[in-house]
Amino acid sequence: MHPRNKHLSGYDFPLLITHVPELKKYIVEKENGESTLNFADKSAVLLLNKALLLAHYGIKFWDLPEQFLCPPVPGRADYIHALADLLADDNNGQIPTGKSVRCLDIGTGANLIYPILGQSLYKWRFVGSDINKVAVKIAQNISMANRLEIKIKHQKQANAIFSNIINKTDYFDITMCNPPFHASAEEAQQGTQRKLKNLGLEKVKGKNALNFGGHAPELWCEGGELGFIKNMIVESASFKEQVGWFTCLVSKKENINLLTKVLKQYKVKDFKTVKMLQGNKQSRFLAWQY
Repeated sequence: MHPRNKHLSGYDFPLLITHVPELKKYIVEKENGESTLNFADKSAVLLLNKALLLAHYGIKFWDLPEQFLCPPVPGRADYIHALADLLADDNNGQIPTGKSVRCLDIGTGANLIYPILGQSLYKWRFVGSDINKVAVKIAQNISMANRLEIKIKHQKQANAIFSNIINKTDYFDITMCNPPFHASAEEAQQGTQRKLKNLGLEKVKGKNALNFGGHAPELWCEGGELGFIKNMIVESASFKEQVGWFTCLVSKKENINLLTKVLKQYKVKDFKTVKMLQGNKQSRFLAWQY
């Protein structure tokens, strides 16, 4: 994990249980006596991440309907910390903090996780967007309940990313996105089974058994991750004067070479791939600027 990640040393389960007592029944003991969580259980995963937000990020209320994606907080925090480092590179090595730093979270989802973490860790100001009206409403409720002053916009055009969201007078220091990684529901389920296998857990039965929850368009879209990010790069060219850095998570490393070819085609000034490591999982995001 990133060296500034609050979860670098693992989970303080006694502390987390004081914030979310229901979490206690999902704690299991490993052979070496250490406590862990039943990560195959969707309810356990939701309660864990709720507890992390309440215990470490100043959140008082956070809840999600069952069908929406529950984000793993430590990994999401790594993306925020890495973005802070990216901004620091353009600021004499100093991480810019406070409301003067404006961020746009594309596909913020009902969970509102990136704006929550970005405000808590660096006091950045956020706008979030989503095409799902229900997700927008839930995110707005979370923002209001915690007095976060995060603006959430409904993206009314299904195939648009920045259009209708970035106004003519807007400027964002950075945009971020956790795109739909898969091209179908079946592909998303296969990804979950691989995840559970890597965790050493039993195979979960049922095609809808996604341990972190989620549904289209959170998890899959036509063209999958590659098609989505290609569209993002193409559309970003129309907003090159209004954004410092465009960034997007890329789950499949084989997509990086294909995406960098698109970036070169659109003559970006600079681009880079930033790698992140959480346990045995290698993740990365692509960043570009004009």
